[in-house]
Amino acid sequence: MRIKKLTLAAAVSAITALPLLTGVAWAQAKPVHPGTQEEELRYKGAPVPIKPEEAQEKITPKAPPMTAEEFTRAKQIYFERCAGCHGVLRKGATGKPLTPDITLAKGTEYLKVFIAYGSPAGMPNWQTSGELSEKDVDLMARFLQHEPPTPPEYSLADIKASWKVIVPPEKRPKKKMNSYNLENIFSTTLRDDGKIALIDGDSKQIISTIATGYAVHISRLSASGRYLYVIGRDAKINMIDLWMEKPDTVAEIKVGLEARSVETSKYKGYEDKFAIAGTYWPPQFVLMKGDTLEPLKIVSTRGMTVDKQEYHPEPRVAAIVASHHKPEFVVNVKETGKIMLVNYTDLDNLKITEIAAARFLHDGGWESSKRYVLMAANQSNKIAVVDTKAGRLAGLVDVGKIPHPGRGANFVHPKFGPVWATSHLGDETVSLIGTDPKKHPQYAWKVVQTLKAQGGGSLFIKTHPKSKNLWVDTPLNPDAKVAQSVAVFDIDNLDKGYKVLPIAEWAGLGEGAKRVVQPEYNKAGDEVWFSVWSAKNQESAIVVVDDKTLKLKTVIKDKRLITPTGHFNVYNTQHDVY
Repeated sequence: MRIKKLTLAAAVSAITALPLLTGVAWAQAKPVHPGTQEEELRYKGAPVPIKPEEAQEKITPKAPPMTAEEFTRAKQIYFERCAGCHGVLRKGATGKPLTPDITLAKGTEYLKVFIAYGSPAGMPNWQTSGELSEKDVDLMARFLQHEPPTPPEYSLADIKASWKVIVPPEKRPKKKMNSYNLENIFSTTLRDDGKIALIDGDSKQIISTIATGYAVHISRLSASGRYLYVIGRDAKINMIDLWMEKPDTVAEIKVGLEARSVETSKYKGYEDKFAIAGTYWPPQFVLMKGDTLEPLKIVSTRGMTVDKQEYHPEPRVAAIVASHHKPEFVVNVKETGKIMLVNYTDLDNLKITEIAAARFLHDGGWESSKRYVLMAANQSNKIAVVDTKAGRLAGLVDVGKIPHPGRGANFVHPKFGPVWATSHLGDETVSLIGTDPKKHPQYAWKVVQTLKAQGGGSLFIKTHPKSKNLWVDTPLNPDAKVAQSVAVFDIDNLDKGYKVLPIAEWAGLGEGAKRVVQPEYNKAGDEVWFSVWSAKNQESAIVVVDDKTLKLKTVIKDKRLITPTGHFNVYNTQHDVY
């Protein structure tokens, strides 16, 4: 068999996909992955932004010899290809553990075959798919028998060393200094350009682009709506003052080596007082001052899993939301399956309520009353419901395969009353969960209806209190037509199925992946915005659709719109409207 050889850069571009796509679209290079859907592989098999030099190798005496150059290359391959599933420390995450106590007994030849040909349990066939050369497969088989290289911890001193206050609070504007309608601004991630774009939702013009960390994951607003906080996957946070004549960064900090989440305090009396960020590496969260990002306290999330009560050294912090009923943050700890309610009234005597949910917690959001938060335990195929007023688990709901709701979607079902919806990465379904235990107790915390959408590979679902439409994207679906379009349901006629809108076609772009991702409403709830995302060297766009007529309203094109992905309306994000 003649094995196709790729350069490392080409292989990374081919294997890496949304939400960490870099370069070549998946449509141009589809590796076979036995036992795993392509949608699932694209989501789980993403690289981590840890550099090889940041993790020192450990030589294991009984393991096969390796040169320093081989270790460096192996670390790069592992962090770019394998760590997303198996964990930075190789202790296992959504993939199985690959530690020397397991790999040494298997030996180099066994591991080479395993890496080259894959397995029905989900291991990719790295060599026969052309993603790794025979030489690299041999390299990785030897590397896996050594102790895992450990990236450095990130202490308070490390975090403080990265902290910069560019404009102190006393030197910032005392009132809004621009004429923008701030509540209708969109913060759009320019993923591969390391920036965000602030887009005026009224004029559809880019106000400015602001340099940030790599691949901003989310944008969050302070309770007052003045400050915009964005966090990159490299754990850099930018705090942007929207009152400035030209909104820009006033403080920044790096809270670790890899991260996903940032949030600010919203409880009455604590508005804008605190910020929190959760990291994938090290596994911890950091509490900061809300007006300067000064780091105040670090809390580790290492501990026991909720199911087998086994110690996990790398439980990553995923979604964080701010409670409206108590001075608390709701923190998802992915690998242990715990939801932490972190009370920020006294940081010296920190009180944390630990709720046992289900493993691999990821994203989620509030139901319409904002008392209950629904969090997706994606690899467990469950939604955990937390009563933030009572401080306890209210329900654990079985849904479809790999729920990925983003923040979810709230609406009043014509039969079942208030519901919250999630779509899925692993199948084409949309699960509707009843959320009104007072007036509709028979439906509360149960799947009351399952809709069939276009296909698997969905990342976001969205509606608005003033809308009668439910929008479902499918950017990770391997079918280009599905990935480049969206499904829209009429909430009053859900049984009629969905309409398909060709968003990418409406964008009028040239070559490129043109994946359509993350429906987001404007403040008025009469427009839906979509990112049409192509590679860094190809044209992308934002498509705006009229929510009432389902017709194209406008296409935003600009050479600065490089790999647009997530976008967040200021008002809706500030007030948790979804």
